[in-house]
Amino acid sequence: MPRYRLTLAYDGTDFAGWQIQAEELGARTVQGVIEAMLLRLARGTLVRVTASGRTDTGVHAEGQVVSFDLPRDVPPADLCHTLNAMLPADVRALEARIVAPGFCARRRVRSKLYRYVLDMGPFQLPERRRTAAFAPGTLDEDAVCAAATLFLGTRDFASLASSGGSVETTSRTITRSCARFEALPLVPASRVLTYEVEGNGFLRKMVRSMVGGLIAVGRGVSTRAALERGLAACDRRAWPAPAPARGLTLVRVDYDDEDG
Repeated sequence: MPRYRLTLAYDGTDFAGWQIQAEELGARTVQGVIEAMLLRLARGTLVRVTASGRTDTGVHAEGQVVSFDLPRDVPPADLCHTLNAMLPADVRALEARIVAPGFCARRRVRSKLYRYVLDMGPFQLPERRRTAAFAPGTLDEDAVCAAATLFLGTRDFASLASSGGSVETTSRTITRSCARFEALPLVPASRVLTYEVEGNGFLRKMVRSMVGGLIAVGRGVSTRAALERGLAACDRRAWPAPAPARGLTLVRVDYDDEDG
């Protein structure tokens, strides 16, 4: 059977995350939707899909990567076209390719890039409410940008991990951590925070916790030094609450060996 690598985009608003929830029968998940379509394409044969990682409830993707074996030899371009004809409007197949049998979307990930968008001001435009979080008022932009550099390098991020994860180590290497601000047209006195972070891996709710820390600093209820101490504590109770899921998007996944 050929092994396929598929790049997906989805609006996570109406999904209970990526992973099929065995304990919550009937929960709508991205994995469940994809596997249901592949079941039809494989003429009733169950096709299990492996993703680069699990996005949480409400988190979006522009470049989620999955791999699977299909008991049919379908040209990659035809696979994308056929899947998009069957998939609901909030999921799309962007690219497909046949890869080596040993390729696994979860293994040999070199880096992942996430983007978080936060609208600030007197109100939020209705069309942005699904893909951008919202905070009334403003943030100290210089303080936020300075605090973003705290995450760079190889650190133990146990303080930023949500409970329920199962990982061998909470150490991760962050190569990019950048915050920028800009005005939002049509909304007076508005600003938009866009935070991008790239690293070799992320713990459960880690990016949202990073943003939660930046928001705390921007509001003046914490400082970069306080976040430094909280990070060193390796204790979730020492860190601010995570930011809402709807502002987070998985942008890209890169691999050590693109051909598997």
